[in-house]
Amino acid sequence: MKPLAWKQGTFEISTDRQHLDVDTIHGFLSTSYWARGIPRGLVERSIRGSLCFGVYDGPAQVGFARVISDYATFAYLADVFVLESHRGRGLAKWLMACVKCHPDLQGLRRWSLATRDAHGLYRRFGFASPSDPSMSMEIVDRKAYGNHLI
Repeated sequence: MKPLAWKQGTFEISTDRQHLDVDTIHGFLSTSYWARGIPRGLVERSIRGSLCFGVYDGPAQVGFARVISDYATFAYLADVFVLESHRGRGLAKWLMACVKCHPDLQGLRRWSLATRDAHGLYRRFGFASPSDPSMSMEIVDRKAYGNHLI
């Protein structure tokens, strides 16, 4: 898959994995409510298995999202963040717009994600609570990274 990029002023969003700053990504995720304590090796492995979107202010990475997909029927959106220093500039909305317009993610039957606090952002892009929650099931290992996740 050829990397894509979008520019807006000094900001860029790119799907080129070569530009990702794994230290920044791991630093954020390892303190997040959903991946607290995640080992760096697992972050690296998750990046290898995903379509990744890096958000950059010049050369510095300031945001991230990744999509796990079969590129035909389903996509799971994960690990979306914008560093606190860059929030309030519309970067999360722009990031989501880039994710949703990516040509390899068009025509999918189902998108999924899990969030505790960003429902408003995701609703803008068509996400909603499951229409029939009785059809959804999950396995969650709250001790996967050696601690108790919320």
